[in-house]
This record gives sequence, C-alpha cells and structure tokens, in this order.
Amino acid sequence: MKILLDTHIFLWFISGDRQLSSGVREVIRDSNNEVYLSVVSVWESMIKYQLGKLPLPESPEAYLPRQRDRHQIASLTLDERSVAQLAELPPLHRDPFDRILICQALQNGLTIATVDTAVRAYSISTI
Repeated sequence: MKILLDTHIFLWFISGDRQLSSGVREVIRDSNNEVYLSVVSVWESMIKYQLGKLPLPESPEAYLPRQRDRHQIASLTLDERSVAQLAELPPLHRDPFDRILICQALQNGLTIATVDTAVRAYSISTI
C-alpha cells in the first residue's frame, strides 16, 4: 500500500501520541508499505510552529526532516500536476493544506491516513 500521512497523523506518530490508533501505527511501520509525508505538511507545520500553535522540541526545519528520515518515511514533493488537480476538486473542504494533500493523493494513487472527516468526504482511499 502507498500511504500519504496527513499532517496530524505524522505528528502523532513521531510523538507517540495515543490518539493514533494502533492499526494505523502498524500500517506506517509495515515495511511492505510505501509511506510518504508531503512537503505541504512540513510547510503547514512550520507556519503553525511560527504562530505558536504547534509546540515541537526544536525548530521544525531540522526536527521534521530528521524524524521523517528516522522513521523511513519518504518525502513527497509538490508538482504542477497535483496543483492542477485543484481545478477538479469539489469544494467540500476549506483547508488549503488538506486540499492539496487530497490532490497529491489523487495524482499519485495514494491512500491518505487521516482522522479528518472533511478529508474523508472526498472520493479517495483513506485509512
């Protein structure tokens, strides 16, 4: 399975947060799966950190890539094809970060790991 982690799922995973279900945690850890973190999630986290809404043990530009590498999660870049997918995306969700994650999942055939019901409203594969 090819999985794109929603920002909160990645943050819960690296922090050991109990909000992350054991099933999703095992899917992320399963070496048979390809697990991705979008650069969009890093961008979102940096903004929230700068606004004081996301406490992290150190600055996100160093901490997040190190945690991604530590857990063998691949980086997913944002490309023009994914951005163009926004033109076809119905306006079911207003969060621009989540909307582009949905587009990346659609463009790349990825399943999104999320608990966000607004993301789950789209016709995409989720866990």
